[in-house]
Amino acid sequence: MMKTGIIEHLGHRDVLLPGLIAEALRANDRAKVRLSVLQAAARHAAAPDASRSPLTQECRTAGLDPVAMEELVASAVADAAGQVSAPGIASLGEAIWGDVEAMAQGVAAADPGAAEPAQARLLALREAHALGRTDSIAAGEVARLTGLPGETGDSLHRLIMDLHRALSRLAVAHAEEDVAGARASGLTTGDRRLVEAFMRGLNATRGLKFDHPGLGTHAARSGEHLTIQNDIGETDAHVVVITVEPEAVSVTYTDVHLRRARFFTGLLSDVPLAWSGLDRKTAEGLADEGVFYLVTGRCESPDAAIREAVLEAIGANLVFLIDWNKARKVLRTAIPKEEAVRVLEWAARHRCGQRAFLELGGGELLAAAVQHAAPARIGFGERLDGVLGRDGAVDFLKSVLRICAETLKEGSSARLARDRIEAELMRHLERIEATLFAIVVRQAGLAREVAAEVAAALVAERSGVGFDHTALAAAARRREEKADRLALDARQKAARFEAAPAIQRLSDHVEEAVDELEQAAFIASLLPANVPSDILAPLSQLCAAAVRGAEAAASGAAAAAAVPAGQRIDAEDALASADLLADLEHIGDAEERTVTGRVLRGGADLTVALCALDLARALERATDRLAGYGHALRGHVLAELAL
Repeated sequence: MMKTGIIEHLGHRDVLLPGLIAEALRANDRAKVRLSVLQAAARHAAAPDASRSPLTQECRTAGLDPVAMEELVASAVADAAGQVSAPGIASLGEAIWGDVEAMAQGVAAADPGAAEPAQARLLALREAHALGRTDSIAAGEVARLTGLPGETGDSLHRLIMDLHRALSRLAVAHAEEDVAGARASGLTTGDRRLVEAFMRGLNATRGLKFDHPGLGTHAARSGEHLTIQNDIGETDAHVVVITVEPEAVSVTYTDVHLRRARFFTGLLSDVPLAWSGLDRKTAEGLADEGVFYLVTGRCESPDAAIREAVLEAIGANLVFLIDWNKARKVLRTAIPKEEAVRVLEWAARHRCGQRAFLELGGGELLAAAVQHAAPARIGFGERLDGVLGRDGAVDFLKSVLRICAETLKEGSSARLARDRIEAELMRHLERIEATLFAIVVRQAGLAREVAAEVAAALVAERSGVGFDHTALAAAARRREEKADRLALDARQKAARFEAAPAIQRLSDHVEEAVDELEQAAFIASLLPANVPSDILAPLSQLCAAAVRGAEAAASGAAAAAAVPAGQRIDAEDALASADLLADLEHIGDAEERTVTGRVLRGGADLTVALCALDLARALERATDRLAGYGHALRGHVLAELAL
């Protein structure tokens, strides 16, 4: 059924006429059967033992309950005065008058002039007869109501016949045809092409509503314009009415949800429609206290191809309005409300929509994915954006809507959809660990920069060129502060996402190595100009070990991040980095002892000796910290491989 109230309120009654006439004809069928029931009750009351013809099939055809009608007939009795009584006669009479009133309204909708005499006759007949007032009626009155008097008389039966003839004539004049799935009447050849353009868009996406009702389309020619109406979903005031003039297309959209109305105009942002502002309206007889919002758009163009493209675009986007608010409410339990709208916009533009998601469970589907895939990492009631981050949660939900649509379109099982969604959630959780590993890689990069700068300073010192001592210490301090901020970020993310503790330990080890290297840079900035080459040489080797260690830490973290993807070579690379870090620790120990031995054998002044020893120990401690990192890296990789 079309949403008659809102369409009449918008002033597009023309598109309603075929439906109103059809409903009036159905009322005619009901009135005739009910009159037959009234006659059968009177006959049975007069002759209870006489056989009677069943009215079962007639009742079913007219949409009436045959059991109730048969019970009314069977219970009818008559008294000595010829008064027929039966429970339900009053209700039957009221229904008959209502049916005839519906017939008169159907005529009035298309031909008000022809309906006025009929409505006057109906009023006179109703005042003259007691039908519908009580559960009894005189047998003579039944005969007068159902009979056909002479030319000067009138009866209910005659009025029904006259209205039926008028309705039949109007039905021919407003005969409906099917145009690409739209019910249409009075169309010209050019109109059919326009309706087909609208239906081409509608039918391209109609399947995405799945089993939900809606998207019924009616079209009619009225004077100089064509009207196309679509009822979208089930809400009373949720319709779109399009009028097509010789060189213009106008669309009127009504909705009880302001946000959804804005969403609709946003979907058509690339279509050449000039939109009016959203106006708040009221209309009696509608749900939601009669309040709705109205927006109009207009495209003026002499180019028929542009007008048809506008119609096609409008039709293609209507399916994405069905259950939009319901889906938005589900999504905003996982992400902020503005992001929920973003997800629905993405789903519309990528032709997957939200109906499949709701069909497969909506919020329950998301809860099940969390429960099965990550119960220990996502707490009960915890929002996804609090675990995956806002962008990660939005990306995951987009994937969920896409998977749901693909599953239902392909006819696959709901179990497959759930499995795919759980796998998608795990991938997003793994991306969080990849984010943490990326932080570790950046920390290791800073460690390498500090170690390399110390190494360059020692090379310059050995060559006699010298270096900027103040700049060396300042640059190291800046990098150490940046590394501290990265470590804090890693701790916050690890706690927020409940990441594997081993990854946090990796970050801590690198942070400690950077601290030692910054201390080494500070001491190097204090080196005097007369350090013997036999001391500078092992210090340079220590620096080289620290540089290689930082590089191994970075490459090991990058490889470990890819281990969950199942590539064996990544696991092997990560373990090789751990082995190298252990070897570099031994090299660091050996070079630190070399420096210590050469200092303690004498020959260097006190300042040189103290600086050399402290520098060697700081560099050696850095290689120790990196070795500890390698040990933690090995444990993490082996744990991942064991899963």
